Amino acid sequence: MDASSVSHRARRVNDSPATTALARGGYVASGILHLLLALIVVQIAWFGSSASADQSGALGVLAGNPAGRVLLWVVAGGFAGLAVWQVTEAIGTPAGAGARTKAAAKAVVYAALAWSALRFAQGAPSSSGAQSRDATATLMAHSGGRIAVAVLGLVVVGVGAYHVRKGWTRGFRRDLVKSPGRFVEAAGRWGYVAKGVALVIVGVLFVVAAQRAQPDQAGGLDAALRTLGDQPFGTLLLTLVAAGLAGYGVYSFFRARYARI
Repeated sequence: MDASSVSHRARRVNDSPATTALARGGYVASGILHLLLALIVVQIAWFGSSASADQSGALGVLAGNPAGRVLLWVVAGGFAGLAVWQVTEAIGTPAGAGARTKAAAKAVVYAALAWSALRFAQGAPSSSGAQSRDATATLMAHSGGRIAVAVLGLVVVGVGAYHVRKGWTRGFRRDLVKSPGRFVEAAGRWGYVAKGVALVIVGVLFVVAAQRAQPDQAGGLDAALRTLGDQPFGTLLLTLVAAGLAGYGVYSFFRARYARI
């Protein structure tokens, strides 16, 4: 089977109603996760909660009650659907190497989220922050590992800056078939900016961990948000981030309806 045939078949799978429905379900799953994460950040900002402000913390909230455990299967299926859709995008898109690479990277992220949700649904939770620190320590143990961690941190900073720009300029509207309304656009704008700021801090922590050879400082999103909370006016800053994450969650629900798929 030649490359053009594989690409054509991937395009057919990508355009199928089933794949489209699965992808839209993934955006619903993203909305759920971001709303839960926003709730955790508010609890940390105002009540000193020890809950993990990352995907594992949000999934843990769902795992804490019977209805939530059922919803975990829905979330896992949604992210798996988005991963499949992004894989077919990466294989079948004619848009060029950059678009294919971006789709492949997103497929990996969504597949990881699906796997995490599945593990929580099965009663085997894990800590995103601990995984980040362990992976960083393993990488630093090898020759050139500190450089690799620093480069990874700079990449994450770049991704965060891209989110900030995409939100501030309303570039996310290109992902939609039509405008979902001013309120949702405002929610999406604030959501992308807040998420981008959080990612920039995550990336900076990775760079600092590499510079100091201290992998425990590369704790992921939870560490980034707690670092933000330790700054002057930390409670206010975390509250603003929580509002942004909630906005991104609201935007994700509407994206499930209006996404250009």
